[in-house]
Amino acid sequence: MKILFLANRVPYPPYRGDKLKIFNLARRLKGKHELVLLTFAQTEEDLTYKQELEKIFTEVHFVYLPKWKSALQCLTALWRPEPLQVLYFQSGGMAQELDALLGKHTFDAIHVQHLRMSPYLARRKDLARILDLPDAFSLYWERRKTVKRGLLTTIFENIEQKRVLRYEQVLKEYNLSLVCSQEDLDYLVKTHGTSNLRLLPNGVDMSTFKARAHDYKHNNTILFTGNMDYAPNVDAVVYFAASILPLIRQQQPNVKFVIAGQRPVKKVAELANEYITVTGFVQDLAAMYDTASVVVAPLRFGAGTQNKVLEAMAMGIPVVCSHIGFGGLGIASGEGAVMQTEPEKFAASVVHLLQSEQERKRMGTAGMQVIKTKFDWDVVTLTLEGYFREVAG
Repeated sequence: MKILFLANRVPYPPYRGDKLKIFNLARRLKGKHELVLLTFAQTEEDLTYKQELEKIFTEVHFVYLPKWKSALQCLTALWRPEPLQVLYFQSGGMAQELDALLGKHTFDAIHVQHLRMSPYLARRKDLARILDLPDAFSLYWERRKTVKRGLLTTIFENIEQKRVLRYEQVLKEYNLSLVCSQEDLDYLVKTHGTSNLRLLPNGVDMSTFKARAHDYKHNNTILFTGNMDYAPNVDAVVYFAASILPLIRQQQPNVKFVIAGQRPVKKVAELANEYITVTGFVQDLAAMYDTASVVVAPLRFGAGTQNKVLEAMAMGIPVVCSHIGFGGLGIASGEGAVMQTEPEKFAASVVHLLQSEQERKRMGTAGMQVIKTKFDWDVVTLTLEGYFREVAG
């Protein structure tokens, strides 16, 4: 098949969720299908990755949309009903480049990444189109309401949540719309009454995040990973450091908490002390996971599944996480990850793991099996191929 990927960000280097997904799916589809990429480039650095991407895609097309221009577009279009994250990616240049590609090629299927890119092909009923949502955005914004915020932030986020909720109806305009967790799928079906939703899980690159004969003897390192300018991650580590870690240290005073991820904002950097380490960007994240006794993911808002949980489980590291994303794993608590929502119970679960080498190993082994059978990118790619065939007829 000839397949067009329409992406909101350059999928290289594959260090963040939306970039990871396109890169890993396309890399596995390469050779079996002819792939074309059309994406926004937001920085001059983005433009330098064309050669790398041409190793996967037969054609790579960039539309340059610097961040300052996107921000200006949002400010000048506040009166419009679309969510700001959709307005952020509006571009006449993208519409023209897309029209040119559609005139040049006959695509068997088109993969549209993110709600942000949905306007470009929402009305093209003559084309076989799949809209791939990273999560249910209205659920994400709904959950943000549970976290205390300032007055102006509260007003802005409440407006954006209502806009997203209305705008999500666009998923009905596509042949298929995909989400990465059953929890998000059930929410969107209930909220919008749509019948074209399918499940496409997030995946793990098993060649990178694989078991390395992990040493379960050490029990003094708690790890959190993720982009540290992403609001749910920032809130999670600040919350953990203030409300959970002190409870853990009462019983495990020698424990260290490591926050590993690029672009830590000021409130994250300021957490660093004698028992909290903020690393910044980590080149070899798999090696960092291997230093951990337990991985934590105490997110209080968000949706979808969490890559940090999947990656840790793939490497056999036990995880303690909140309810955010856990439902998308389709496992019982303890099958590689323990789910807790209250600070005291979260801390108790971490302490239990730190005090039991046998339990760390049992949970780690269970997690590896879950990832191997359900979340390997090879398995996920086969699922997407089936959806492409379905919309192509």
